[in-house]
Amino acid sequence: MKQLNFLIFLIAYLLFSSACKTKQQDLNKQPTILSFETSRSGNKMSPIVAVPSNNPKVKIEVIPSIGFQSVKGFGGAFTESATHLIMKLDSSKRQKLIADYFSEKGANYSIARTHINSCDFSLNSYSYAPIKDDTTLEHFSIGEDTNDIIPVIKMAQKASTDGFKLLASPWTAPPWMKDNQDWFGGKLMPEFYSTWAMFLIKYLKAYEEKGIKIWGLTIENEPLGNDSNWESMHYTPSEMGYFIKDFLAPTLKQNKLNPELFVFDQNKGEELDEWATELLRDSELKRLISGTAVHWYASTFKVYEASLQNTHKLAPEKSIILSEACIDAEVPRWKDDEWYWKKEATDWGYDWAPEEKKKDHPKYVPVYRYARDLIGSMNNWVEAWIDWNLVLDQNGGPNHAKNWCIAPVLVDTSLNEVYKTPLFYVMSHFSKFIRPNSKRIEWKCNSSAIQCTAFMRPDGKVCLIIFNPTESEIDIEIKIQENNFKTQINKAALQTHLINI
Repeated sequence: MKQLNFLIFLIAYLLFSSACKTKQQDLNKQPTILSFETSRSGNKMSPIVAVPSNNPKVKIEVIPSIGFQSVKGFGGAFTESATHLIMKLDSSKRQKLIADYFSEKGANYSIARTHINSCDFSLNSYSYAPIKDDTTLEHFSIGEDTNDIIPVIKMAQKASTDGFKLLASPWTAPPWMKDNQDWFGGKLMPEFYSTWAMFLIKYLKAYEEKGIKIWGLTIENEPLGNDSNWESMHYTPSEMGYFIKDFLAPTLKQNKLNPELFVFDQNKGEELDEWATELLRDSELKRLISGTAVHWYASTFKVYEASLQNTHKLAPEKSIILSEACIDAEVPRWKDDEWYWKKEATDWGYDWAPEEKKKDHPKYVPVYRYARDLIGSMNNWVEAWIDWNLVLDQNGGPNHAKNWCIAPVLVDTSLNEVYKTPLFYVMSHFSKFIRPNSKRIEWKCNSSAIQCTAFMRPDGKVCLIIFNPTESEIDIEIKIQENNFKTQINKAALQTHLINI
């Protein structure tokens, strides 16, 4: 009898243990969600545990089975102005600032940009080939970059666990190659097309010798010009196509170099429609380029979804990257977080746009403009989003063109102080969690009050970003596959949800 009782106990125990183990395995399989918020109320990429209502009216469905473009990354620009300031900080502040941008514990930037020759955010105008009529480029030198741009890029490389892609753009050729013999405006003279192509090859090789591989080139920053206010050089679409097909591409091939090439590199909207229509219908050119680069300065509130969609339809196999965006024509507000959440910022067009275009340049909220364009661009086939200067000072410079702007991080080198504006945290919501090779996925929402975008990461986790520009807290239900989550987003807030499904 005792043996029978023991046998019954043993069987019951084994069944109970098996049930507990199965239950634990089921619990382990349950999806988890990590949520982070940046808000006007003071959150700065803060982890949150929301307590929503039992019956949220806003519902978001994420559909991982429907995918779109793959992501190249998010980042900012190593300008001479930015790197000059970084080098003026003491060693510990400098290293921390770089880590905040490029380390895995920081924003984890995965793509960046720099300039070839000087740009408006340089301390002065310069060229790597300053001697007139040096057509053999015997005196070519990147010496101008060795005290600031190159050391800071090297620091960022060291801080980055996964590494980052680096895009380079020329603002102008040396004045002696141009028809107006000036830094500002003018065109590259046809007799110097081959010299300019070799100039770009020398730049790529010189940087590679420093241990810096240039992943991509845009052919010209803002080829439509900027009213000759700072370094620029004009192309028409046909001239840019001709330069690539007959000079740059063959010279790259001869030198066994293969950077990604991006055309246009100016504003979304009508200008993009015109250039994309001409360049992306050229079958010979399409074989040589990787895609199209765009900027955001045509409006303070429009994303220009139609022009991005049109560009994608013209060449679905080619990439679209946003290569520059910033709060322009503004002197920064130092340690004033509240200002970045107010509708007080103005851009170049607020004062200077033609009368018929002024409606596109009203005052705006800096945080909202960043969040809206990041989400809207990614939802319309953009694969990378690159902010402008990584760092500026409290006056919006230094800048030899007096083209004052705002950067996500500001520094006062006289006091060795660093200020991360709310824009830094907005960028981090994307760069930290949407890693390279993530794929944008489908989502649906029953409310127009919020804006969303969603991605499937290479590690199988889903990243959902929600932006609430309204003046009300919003309760939300998130559905993904067979799982439901309830959360709440503050008024004037941006959230990232990392979901392990």
